[in-house]
Amino acid sequence: MTTDAYAAYIAALPRVLSGAATLFRDAAGRALLVEPNYRAGWALPGGTIESDAGETPREAARRETLEEIGLDVEPGRLLVVDWVRGPGRPPVVAYVYDGGVLDDERFSAIRLQEEELVSWKLVPREDITRYLLGSLGPRVLAALDALAADTAPVELVDGRPVT
Repeated sequence: MTTDAYAAYIAALPRVLSGAATLFRDAAGRALLVEPNYRAGWALPGGTIESDAGETPREAARRETLEEIGLDVEPGRLLVVDWVRGPGRPPVVAYVYDGGVLDDERFSAIRLQEEELVSWKLVPREDITRYLLGSLGPRVLAALDALAADTAPVELVDGRPVT
């Protein structure tokens, strides 16, 4: 196959978007959520994987955490992979990593990326789906369950476990 033919083949393949986030908790088990200024609902610290630049999901989770909340934390184990379909866009593959339990000193070191974020808060499990819209709420609940059960990564489709 020639270089031009291979490039045409690659250009014709289906597209998938990808994102990575980190789940941080406090000693009481509350999840750290951030409030974006560019869309409704809250989110975990994270964002788009810059795959065209060779970035991996783990690298993206770390970079996005540093950019968004000013904490440079090596992500822990992979908790969830979610294939999310949506109207008007290609599917998104979302990765959620364990950020661990932060102490008060680490929380006080949070510095929001003002271009994208309005605020942050710690949210108990029972309120997660009030803040996280669509498949994001169930995704974070599945990540919390994986942590509690000390299980392998959970495979989700649209926020629901694959059975």
